[in-house]
Amino acid sequence: MFLTELTPILQKLIQQPVAFVSGFASGIFHLKLDEEPLSEWLKQQGYTPDNINNSSMPNQKDRPQSIDID
Repeated sequence: MFLTELTPILQKLIQQPVAFVSGFASGIFHLKLDEEPLSEWLKQQGYTPDNINNSSMPNQKDRPQSIDID
């Protein structure tokens, strides 16, 4: 059961190890993609803010919804 939950993560790690580790490190260190020097590096790699945000963000309906409990 636990292995089936880790399978997609392991597949991404195997397919693109550098990108996976970079994304993992930026998440751990709370790096912001729009701040220097990270944004300059991303521009050199050919990424734009449109394809960074749109490809990594789920649709609004896929996100958890907030509820109020009285």
